[in-house]
Amino acid sequence: MVSRGGLLLATHPVQGNSIRFPAKGNCLKGSIGVHWFLFMAINPRFQRLALLTGSETLEACARTRVMVFGVGGVGSWCAEALVRSGIGDLAVVDSDRVCVTNINRQVQAVSSTLGQAKVEALKARLLEINPGCRVQAFGRVFSRAAADSFTIETADYIIDAIDSLTYKLDLIEAAAQRGIRLYASMGMARKLDPTQLKIADIWETQGCALARLVRSGLRKRGFQGHFTVVYSAEQLPFQRGIPVSCGSAQCHCPTRAFKEDEAGNPSVEWCSSKKAINGSAVPVTAAAGMILASLVIRDIYARYTPEPEQEALLEAARV
Repeated sequence: MVSRGGLLLATHPVQGNSIRFPAKGNCLKGSIGVHWFLFMAINPRFQRLALLTGSETLEACARTRVMVFGVGGVGSWCAEALVRSGIGDLAVVDSDRVCVTNINRQVQAVSSTLGQAKVEALKARLLEINPGCRVQAFGRVFSRAAADSFTIETADYIIDAIDSLTYKLDLIEAAAQRGIRLYASMGMARKLDPTQLKIADIWETQGCALARLVRSGLRKRGFQGHFTVVYSAEQLPFQRGIPVSCGSAQCHCPTRAFKEDEAGNPSVEWCSSKKAINGSAVPVTAAAGMILASLVIRDIYARYTPEPEQEALLEAARV
């Protein structure tokens, strides 16, 4: 018995040991035997989650493909949470490289990964968590013109954690055109309190500057669809007098030293194009990523939960 994502395996090596099933004719009878079989068949990495969601939800997670666009302070934590929750097929998309200034908030940013492509560093980490997960790395920019090359129609869910407004709008449109459920992060800079994070329909957020810009951009494009976003109205003042080298000749960004990534994609240097370099804190960015991952898992769980709870759970996952 083999399953996508390394969830159900007849012989699953765990620290050199294999899971053994009883020989034919010696199986336990009735529901106790079935439950014992399922418990033993579940990849030990996810047994604690199975105790919460049940085996059907976990098997569904293993069959699910999620694409995470933008693997910075929000997207990287979202990707990790998805893999730790048994998602069996994950794509991570980002054109940037790990910079020393990423260490305060991005899960793949450590001293040993400085200069590496973010998606490759993250892929290596995710496969350490679950070697059975299919992880695909796209080290290039998503745009309307390049949308087809990402084959996003193969995804069951799309996570939008893109910073660039134009490319964010491109992804939202592309997902809607292909009928793929999308969950998006709004601005997470200049915030320190993760308890102020909320989820809402994009047309119903309040106090979020990026959400306001997204709505304006979507209206100009004639977009009338709906999708759920994570946002916060918190806005701390900009700290003046703090020296910032990003975008200057002293920029720490390693992308400047590379014309292309390991796959031959042209490197993109973002720092100098930003109007301002805003501060951000990992309690907020990571919490936003975790909420995005939970929306995916809760939506899957709702589909495998008996009535009458199912409709309430589905509605909650969609806000």
